Amino acid sequence: MDKEAEKITIIEGPTPVFEQTPETWLPSLAEGPALPTLVLTRLRTFNGPSMVERCWKAWDEHRPVFLEYRDEQGERQEAEVLAARYVEVPEGHMLLLYLRIN
Repeated sequence: MDKEAEKITIIEGPTPVFEQTPETWLPSLAEGPALPTLVLTRLRTFNGPSMVERCWKAWDEHRPVFLEYRDEQGERQEAEVLAARYVEVPEGHMLLLYLRIN
């Protein structure tokens, strides 16, 4: 039986900006027959520690985590979250998500 994926959903705001990341460890999390597109996105969040904990719990239960967002055309898209962390910024918490995108 497949376990349900955890989803982080962007409810409002613009389409996330995807940045290339120089992280050398990231490709090791995305093994497969073809080299996937790996990116970083930064999202403001009310509670960074709680968001990261949700990811950790899902991964501990061997469930995938996906970022759900709307693209520039308004279509719903998903990207697999490979790693997550948060940082504190003057405005609050910033969630850093390392993603595999199609």
